[in-house]
Amino acid sequence: MEDVQVMKPTIFCGVPRVYDRIYTGINQKIQSGGLIAKHLFQYAYNYKLGNLMNGFKQHEASPFFDKIVFSKIKEGLGGRIRLMLSGAAPLPRHIEEFMRVTSCSVLAQGYGLTESCSGCFTSIANVISMIGTVGPPVTAVEARLESVPEMGYDALSSAPRGEICLRGHTLFSGYYKRPDLTKEVFSDGWFHTGDIGEWQPDGTMKIIDRKKNIFKLSQGEYVAVEVLESAYAQSQLVASVWVYGNSFESFLVAVVVPEKQAIEDWAALNSKSGDYAELCSDPKARRYIQDELNQTGKKLGLRGFEMLRAVHLEPVPFSIDKDLITPTFKLKRPQLLKYYKNRVDQLYKDAKMGTAQ
Repeated sequence: MEDVQVMKPTIFCGVPRVYDRIYTGINQKIQSGGLIAKHLFQYAYNYKLGNLMNGFKQHEASPFFDKIVFSKIKEGLGGRIRLMLSGAAPLPRHIEEFMRVTSCSVLAQGYGLTESCSGCFTSIANVISMIGTVGPPVTAVEARLESVPEMGYDALSSAPRGEICLRGHTLFSGYYKRPDLTKEVFSDGWFHTGDIGEWQPDGTMKIIDRKKNIFKLSQGEYVAVEVLESAYAQSQLVASVWVYGNSFESFLVAVVVPEKQAIEDWAALNSKSGDYAELCSDPKARRYIQDELNQTGKKLGLRGFEMLRAVHLEPVPFSIDKDLITPTFKLKRPQLLKYYKNRVDQLYKDAKMGTAQ
């Protein structure tokens, strides 16, 4: 954010994790403010959101509150932003709504792949009904859904859900010197993206899952791991979370990078001493984070087998240098499993013995 203050951009492009960090930081400042300031912010937020929902454009929705309440947030983003763009992963609805209301800027989500050479879907910035979606297809591509029966997704149901397939001149022709991979992803001229979408009544697309990141637990339940991670990441205690499930086991474990301030606040309330790394190794701290994450999961409607039975608190963030995440902050699951293999095995062992803390 220091760079943003210096550069003062007019267009801000980010992945959902960037917007999540901005959202968390702003909320922490709001919560630490006085009671009157919090009530004023909430009133202004609800007033402007209501106007946006009623069809007002961003600059028309609440010029007064933009000036006296939301201007500080705008200045925190450099003061000149006119357009915010999000891509690389689904942006949680509550974060998109918050940024649309408070940033004094329009925001649009887009969807595309390396294989599509450019965006395939994009929402329309001032159409609030498109919130939570990536909008309709762009004019250069055709899009359809294909049923995925093993995951319970039916492209012909009243709420069409399935794998997103694309066709058009802007798509790639194949993988370089890999005809096997090319044949795997193309069928009758349609490129299978591996992403699961849901058509909305207004013709927009909502990304809801990832076909390749589905696994089955020993009791036969399918787990959509990215959905779970997105849910658990809504906890303000979490900076990053990687959820893992072994197909020979009946429950899930996770490696969590907690927010430093959250752990330090917990330590102060519980008379615990030590630095951040030492606190992360404290069994009671692990139990506290695990319980809070599961509470978040319950509030968001996760099922029993989707709850976490054990967690490891990692004081060092997942990094590109360790090859654990991509430049757009997507988790590299095989690399994470290799890096934390011993820790994951111990989590399963402790959980089954009833000693996981």
